[in-house]
Amino acid sequence: MNLLAVENIKKSFGERVLFENITFGINKHQKIAFLAKNGTGKTALLNIIAGKDEPDTGQVVFRKGIRFEFVSQEDDFNPELTIEEAIFDSDTILLQVIAEYEKALQNMDDSDAYQKAFERMEQYQAWDFETQYKQIISKFKLTDHLHQKISNLSGGQRKRLSLAIALIHQPDILILDEPTNHLDLEMIEWLEHYFAKTKITLLMVTHDRYFLERVCDEIISLENGEIFRYKGNYSYYLQKKEERVALDQTVLNKAKNLFKKELDWMRRQPKARTTKSKSRIDDFHKIKEQASKRRSEHKVQLEINVKRIGNKILELHNVCKSYDELTILDHFNYTFKKGERIGIIGKNGTGKSTLLKLINGFEQQDSGKIIKGETIQYGYYSQEGIKVIPGQKVIEVIQEFGEYIPLSKGRKITAGQLLERFMFSRKQQHDYVEKLSGGEQKRLYLCTVLIQNPNFLILDEPTNDLDILTLQVLEAFLLDFPGNIIVVSHDRYFMDKIIDHLFVFEGKGQVGIFPGNYSDYRVYEDSKPKEIEEPKDKKTVARVKTVSKKLSYNDQKEFEKLEKTIPKLQAEKKSLEERFATETLDNETIQELSQTLETIIKSLESKEERWLELSMELED
Repeated sequence: MNLLAVENIKKSFGERVLFENITFGINKHQKIAFLAKNGTGKTALLNIIAGKDEPDTGQVVFRKGIRFEFVSQEDDFNPELTIEEAIFDSDTILLQVIAEYEKALQNMDDSDAYQKAFERMEQYQAWDFETQYKQIISKFKLTDHLHQKISNLSGGQRKRLSLAIALIHQPDILILDEPTNHLDLEMIEWLEHYFAKTKITLLMVTHDRYFLERVCDEIISLENGEIFRYKGNYSYYLQKKEERVALDQTVLNKAKNLFKKELDWMRRQPKARTTKSKSRIDDFHKIKEQASKRRSEHKVQLEINVKRIGNKILELHNVCKSYDELTILDHFNYTFKKGERIGIIGKNGTGKSTLLKLINGFEQQDSGKIIKGETIQYGYYSQEGIKVIPGQKVIEVIQEFGEYIPLSKGRKITAGQLLERFMFSRKQQHDYVEKLSGGEQKRLYLCTVLIQNPNFLILDEPTNDLDILTLQVLEAFLLDFPGNIIVVSHDRYFMDKIIDHLFVFEGKGQVGIFPGNYSDYRVYEDSKPKEIEEPKDKKTVARVKTVSKKLSYNDQKEFEKLEKTIPKLQAEKKSLEERFATETLDNETIQELSQTLETIIKSLESKEERWLELSMELED
C-alpha cells in the first residue's frame, strides 16, 4: 500500500539548484534511508515532504487519512511547557486518557476521579499503550525530568524529547533527520532494536552506518542530481553502487574512445553538410556530453607531514574533576603510548567531553597532574565547530594557515588543492562560509584542524552532520595517521574502524579501560550475567491487567523458535525481492514468485507480531 508519493519536485536557492525531477514513493512498513552529500539538500527535501517548505515545482501526495511525524534537527516546542505537558499536548485520545489517569494517581484521595480515570483506561484498553509510553520516556532518560521546563533543557534533551513524542504518537509515517545525533550509545542501540522489530514506516536521513545496515530495507541515493534506489540494507547498497560505478566507468571509457573517432570525423567535414551529416553531428554532441562526465566522488589521500613524536606523549596522574556534586573523574591515571587510538564511550553527562577539554587545557582539573610531552602538538576538533565570520570565503579560512600545506617527502600543495581534496570544488572555494550547509561547515572545520600538522588528534563528535562520503574520507585519513588519537563519538561504525581500545565512563568518576573496539566491548558486555533491576515505582495501584508476568515454559519455547525462524524468513523475502529487482523474469515466473513472496510476507508478519507480544511480556 502506497502511503506517500514524491512527484518531480525541484528546489533551488537563487541560481543554485539543489535537486530537480526527484520522484519516489513509500509503501507501508518500508524503512527507507535517503543518502546524499552535504549541501545537496537532504534536509530541504525532508522539509518539503513534511510540509515545512514548498518545492519550486512538483508535488508531495500523502494517502488520505495518513498521519505523519517529523523529527527535524530543530524543534518548535513551547518553551514554557514542562516535558510532561509537551508529551500530553496532543489530540491522541490514548494520551489524553493516560494523562487523566496519571493526574488521578497524584491525588488518590479523590476516589471518584480515580475511578473515572481507571474506567476510561479500561474502556480504551490503554494499559499496553501506557506501558510502551513509560518505556519510551525511560529509554530516553526523561522520566526524572518530567516537570522540568523545556526552556531549561539542553539541545540533546530536546532532541530526545522530540523523538520520544514521535514514537509515542505511533504515526503512519515517521520522518527523521539525523535521529542518532545527541543520543548516547545505549539510546541508539535501543532505538535501532525498536525500529528493526516494529512494524513502522520510516523515511530518514542518517549517517549512522550500523543503523542503515540493521534497520533499513531500502536506500535512496541522490548522486549528481540523479536518484538511485537500492532495495536492501547498507551492505547491499555498497555492493550495488560499486557495480554501478564500475559499469558507468566502462560506458565512459567507450564514450571517450568513440568521441575521439567522431572528433576526427568532425574535423574532416566540409562546410556544406548533408542531412545525414547533421544527424551524425547531433549524435556527436550527445557523445561529447557523455564523455565529458566526471565523477565528483573520489578517494582522498591526505599525506600531511606529521611532526616527530618523542618518548613522552601524555600522562594523567590522579586527576580529579567535579562540578558541584557531579564527579567526572576520581583519581584517574593513564600514560599514553606512541600511536595509541583511544575511543571514549559512556552515557550523556558522564564527562566524556570534559576529559578532552582537560587534556587540551581549556579546563583545569581540581587536583592531580596532566603532563604533555614537549614534542606533542594537539589538533582539537570541538563540538562547537567553526567560527563563522560574515563575508569570509571558504578559501580564505584555509589561507589563514598559509598558502601552502606541507606533505610528506618534502612535497606541498596549495590551500586550493587541499580544499579540492576535501571535496570543495574551485567554485565552492569562493562561496561565503555562512552559506554552507551545516555538514559542509563541519567538513571545512575538520580541514582546518588537520592542516595544522598535529601529531595528537583530540576529536569530540567529529562525525556529527558529516555525509557518508566525507566519513569515508576521514576514516581513510585517520587509518594512515601515524600520531595519537583520542575520540568521543557515538558512531559505532567509525569507532570500530579507527580505535584500538576504550575509556568507558561508568559514572561517579569511574573510568574503565577496555582493550578492544566498540563491537568487542558489546560482545563482552552481552556475555556478562544481567542484573535484575528493582522497579523504581513501588506504588501498588489496583489494576485489572498484570504487567509483570513471566513466560510459561511453552511460551519460552515458542519465543526461542521465533528468534530462529524470523531471520530465515527475512532472508528468503530479501532474496526474492532482489530477484525482482535484478533479474529479467517471464510472466509465469513473476506470478509464481509473487505468490511465494506473498506467503512469506504473511507468515513473517504473523510471526513478528507474536514475537513482539512475547517480548513485551518479557520486558514488563
